[in-house]
Amino acid sequence: MTSALFPQSVIAVIGAGAMGAGIAQVAAAAGHPVKLLDNRPQAAERAVAGIRLQFAKLAEKGRLSAPAAAAAGERLVAVEHLSDLADAGLVVEAIVESLEAKQKLFSDLEAIVADDCIFGTNTSSISVTAIGAALKHPERLAGLHFFNPAPLMALVEIVSGLVTARTTAQTLFATAAAWGKTPVHARSTPGFIVNRLARPYYAEAMRVLSEGGADPATIDACCREAGGFRMGPFELMDMIGHDVNFAVTRSVWTAFFYDQRFLPSLIQQELVDAGFLGKKSGRGFYDYREGAVRPSPRTETLQAAPKTIVIHGESCAAVALAERLQARQVGFTRSAARGDLVAMAGNAAVHVTDGRSATRRAAEAGHADTVAIDLALDYRQTTRLALSVAAQCSAASAAQAIGLLQAAGIAVSRFDDVPGLAVMRSVATLANEAADAVNQGVCDAQGADSAMRLGVNYPCGPLAWADAVGLARIAAVLANLGLAYGEDRYRVSPLIQHKVFAGKALHDSKTS
Repeated sequence: MTSALFPQSVIAVIGAGAMGAGIAQVAAAAGHPVKLLDNRPQAAERAVAGIRLQFAKLAEKGRLSAPAAAAAGERLVAVEHLSDLADAGLVVEAIVESLEAKQKLFSDLEAIVADDCIFGTNTSSISVTAIGAALKHPERLAGLHFFNPAPLMALVEIVSGLVTARTTAQTLFATAAAWGKTPVHARSTPGFIVNRLARPYYAEAMRVLSEGGADPATIDACCREAGGFRMGPFELMDMIGHDVNFAVTRSVWTAFFYDQRFLPSLIQQELVDAGFLGKKSGRGFYDYREGAVRPSPRTETLQAAPKTIVIHGESCAAVALAERLQARQVGFTRSAARGDLVAMAGNAAVHVTDGRSATRRAAEAGHADTVAIDLALDYRQTTRLALSVAAQCSAASAAQAIGLLQAAGIAVSRFDDVPGLAVMRSVATLANEAADAVNQGVCDAQGADSAMRLGVNYPCGPLAWADAVGLARIAAVLANLGLAYGEDRYRVSPLIQHKVFAGKALHDSKTS
């Protein structure tokens, strides 16, 4: 088993911006002597002073002893020339996202450092294989992709290019783990793991918005309250910056030869063209200027509880709804499962969305009074659910369905009748992309789930979530979305199809 770099190994970090300084802080805290280099005058010195200040603050908060903080700070030194890095055991670059700049830097370093020095690139979007193509010994190069802020974020993607030596990747993996991080192996493909797998969370929300399904505040609220996401997609894009988010989407889309799965949104392009970049510019999907009022999610007014409520079957939604009604002393009866019917609220048939619009489901089932509700991470705990109503449904039956959920203590956000609503289509497409990454050997299932939980704070790994929902249901949602839109965007991953036919979960081994 390959070991981590010894603590006495010198770590060189090139680039003293937020990422470079953060990586230097992590390495120094782990006990390594660290050399920091930046081509901007005094930038490395300022970064070293800032890192030492951070160590002092950690000591003040009791997270480090005063001697340990002082020692960590003393392990940092700012240097001025590449030649000062000759004794480095690992060089990590965190410079501008330019292929040519990274290739030149590592090519220059090859003439300076020892043959056994490892090269790590913190690139988030450039091919590790392409960077290594300019080197005499590309086998020593791998991606060492930290997430911002590096001292706080646990995830590190260890990215292997086409000729990266296995020992290089394993040494970086072990070193990142020794530094207190959670490393995951990835193959060098566009977006690696996180930047690839996260695309559907943004894309599907913007598609729902473009179709008038709901406004940003309502979609965000449903994703937070029902989906358990820490931030809704629109507020998250505003925080990231639309220039950055749109550029990453375009990069992945272009790198995958314009695959419709990664198609950028015209809505986001308009925001970028207008200079509405999110929080940093004062406007994005939301207005952050002084005096601006944050919009509230659309919430249905209180309706009377239906006089007759029948809960069908033992699905997660049905069981949770029965428990919530019982806790509030709302009368209902239980009945055997009838397909995927969750409840009858008077004449309103309430189903969890399967990717069809409520209108299509009503037509195909021959029951006009049909209502769809969204997926929830935990129906027992959710405080809000999205709901859509078939065009054929009477106003009285729609009110009964809304009243049923409200009687169970759930706020209802009514969407226009878009297929898949918000959370269900997000989870299905996230899981689909993750399954494709696993199927294509980019990472394994555990790595995909760990990356999304730790890199973007998802409440659950997308593959584990799909297993919990049921792969057959996820496959049906994707197939129905594909029928609704007539696009290859929703093609079902071969891995999901295989697991459905095999009756296996995504976290079972690929060959099982």
